[in-house]
Amino acid sequence: MFYLKTEENFDSAHFLKGYEGKCSNIHGHRWRVVVEIKGESLSEDKQKRGMLVDFGELKHYVKEMCDSMDHSLIYEKDSLKTATLAAFAEEKFKTIEVDFRPTAENFSRYFFEELKKKGLAVHRVEVYETGKNCAAYEE
Repeated sequence: MFYLKTEENFDSAHFLKGYEGKCSNIHGHRWRVVVEIKGESLSEDKQKRGMLVDFGELKHYVKEMCDSMDHSLIYEKDSLKTATLAAFAEEKFKTIEVDFRPTAENFSRYFFEELKKKGLAVHRVEVYETGKNCAAYEE
């Protein structure tokens, strides 16, 4: 089995609605996303011969996803009042609504599923919310 791994970072804020503790307040992280793909055979295609996947292609997809979330407030759907969202929009703050509680665990699954939709043979995604705290998802 062959494995490739790449990583990217993004900075964003989030909060955990309904959480009893300091994470219920808006706070930020430098998220580190580590993606590992796997495959049993290497390409025989002229351009990609001897490669599982072109690293450039893999890095592009991971960077694209991380860049889309960079310097934003990521919040769970229905966790902010309409007036709050309107105020953020008026101030031209970048907000991203997701259908899940924005935890490292859920981000790891989200990145896994989105990259899988792009046709990558994703093996594992790790998301670090700090240098010491990591959540991982694999099927």
